[in-house]
Amino acid sequence: MQKQPVTVIGLGPMGQAMVGAFLDQGHPVTVWNRTASRADDLVARGAARADTLAQALAANELVVLSLTDYAAMYDVLGSATAALPGRVLANLSSDTPEQARDAAQWAAGHGATHLTGGVLVPPPAIGKPGSSTFYSGAREAFEAHRETLAVLTDTDYRGEDPGLAALFYQLNMDMFWTCMLSWLHSLAVARANGITAKDLLPTAIRATDLRYFLEFYTGRIDADEHPGDVDRLAMGVASVEHVVHTTRDSGVDPALPATVLEIFRRGLATGHGSDSFTSLIDVLAARP
Repeated sequence: MQKQPVTVIGLGPMGQAMVGAFLDQGHPVTVWNRTASRADDLVARGAARADTLAQALAANELVVLSLTDYAAMYDVLGSATAALPGRVLANLSSDTPEQARDAAQWAAGHGATHLTGGVLVPPPAIGKPGSSTFYSGAREAFEAHRETLAVLTDTDYRGEDPGLAALFYQLNMDMFWTCMLSWLHSLAVARANGITAKDLLPTAIRATDLRYFLEFYTGRIDADEHPGDVDRLAMGVASVEHVVHTTRDSGVDPALPATVLEIFRRGLATGHGSDSFTSLIDVLAARP
């Protein structure tokens, strides 16, 4: 039995990895990219190059979009809306929850179904075990194409709201980029003191393995309880001050830890000194 054919629009590193994964699993793939030469290697591997965007859309029901953002989707697809009726647009581009909801309405207005996707791995991990993508939108469309989409990564369906996949994706990006930037900051301080990235690696792995803390605090945060029985914000302030001082003494830009310190001090100023640092969620979030 022939596997489901799919169209992929957008052939940057992620799009090329996706096409490669589909081809490896025997799916017929039609490709289109503004710079047509980006498809050359994929065509040599068996992909079909569409001469026009309209032809690419008309070729298959399932259309995977791998673009920079949703503005790029409108820019690309806006010239071929006549070919959209009946298409399922699995939009694996990054953007905000509101943009995803707007895109779903836009697609529906042109007779298409929009599935929001948020890919949690880089291109080299596409098609590999342990990878995952958030999806949300019309359940019927997702279920109809789940098996094909699972060729790329595991599928984590979050519900009918088109914005939910984008929201969960951005929540993960919030944590990822903050953590990665803190790692780079630590490396800058380390290098200023003659310590290499390789020297710091074992410590960095331990420091960023936060599973114990996440699991410990989650129940308390959901219960809106922040007792100072394990940690106290006042001690956290002192700790972050030491980080800032060490950074300055090393001649490194202190902006990142200084921002953390400013948030900690705001918590202190609002009376949370004897509470856990998790009480800072009240400083960061507007309360209902």
